[in-house]
Amino acid sequence: MIKQEQVYSGELPVGEKLLIKKNVLQNGTSSKRVCIVTGTHGDELEGQYVAFKLNQIIKEHLDFLDGTVEIYPALNPLGIDSITRGIPNFDIDMNRIFPGSMSGSMTEVAARYIVDDLSGADVVIDIHSSNIFLREVPQVRINVNLSATLVPLAKFLNMDFIWVHEAATVLEATLAHSLNIIGTKTLVVEMGVGMRINHDMCNNLIDGIFYMLKDLGMWKGPTVESVRDPVVSVGDEVSFINAEKSGVFITESQVNTMVKKGDRVGQIVSSLTGDVLQDVLAPVDGLMFTLRAYPIVYEGSLLARIHRFNKEGE
Repeated sequence: MIKQEQVYSGELPVGEKLLIKKNVLQNGTSSKRVCIVTGTHGDELEGQYVAFKLNQIIKEHLDFLDGTVEIYPALNPLGIDSITRGIPNFDIDMNRIFPGSMSGSMTEVAARYIVDDLSGADVVIDIHSSNIFLREVPQVRINVNLSATLVPLAKFLNMDFIWVHEAATVLEATLAHSLNIIGTKTLVVEMGVGMRINHDMCNNLIDGIFYMLKDLGMWKGPTVESVRDPVVSVGDEVSFINAEKSGVFITESQVNTMVKKGDRVGQIVSSLTGDVLQDVLAPVDGLMFTLRAYPIVYEGSLLARIHRFNKEGE
């Protein structure tokens, strides 16, 4: 069975609607259910390709499926249409209003419907890209309070990196947090750079999703024989590099590369005077998993994140 279902519909001005849909692919007798969610931010487009390919492959080989896969390609369809990170006209980041409220604004009501619709799934995979400013290694981000449950699942997804980060207040308003606290296991995938689609990164994730489905007993078709063994970063193993000056960030460095303490990551320069304002040096030995993509920076701008393999003093 393949069918489209409406998750939420709300009236907008001039006779338009905020319409959120999902595609339901179901076969066999298993009650297991995996949900693929993306399009929360309209400038994050990697998930559009992943949703397309998953729909295409499962539709062509529906007999391999035993269970239900639900694909939500655009939680923020207005943002996707306008290439806007938040919800246009409402000036709201959708991933900061979950779990929503049935007595709130239209966007809060939509968020509530989304949480209710996803609730009870065996696994939810929430796919994001980076923003336009940063380039990210394909990774899964997990709250430290949920690491024991979610890290084993994350290792199926064929990602290069798992970042187990400390709890932050802002996370309490995200979709992943709202689902995890009610017992619906949710993994946050982050990769690439905003407003672009990296096919290789997306295809690796797709391989990982089918690998996970096979482990869950939901996919009888062929999959990759093995997935990447990701670097798992826990606690204080991440060092941040921030700009000390405002200017233009020039770099020949690449994300997903090893650096040594003291290596030049790049330079902040003045296009007015031709001066080098800051030599940007790696503060530790490790894996650079985030790197600035947008070159204009201001004092305090994030330039890079490095997972250090040896903590200082060891």
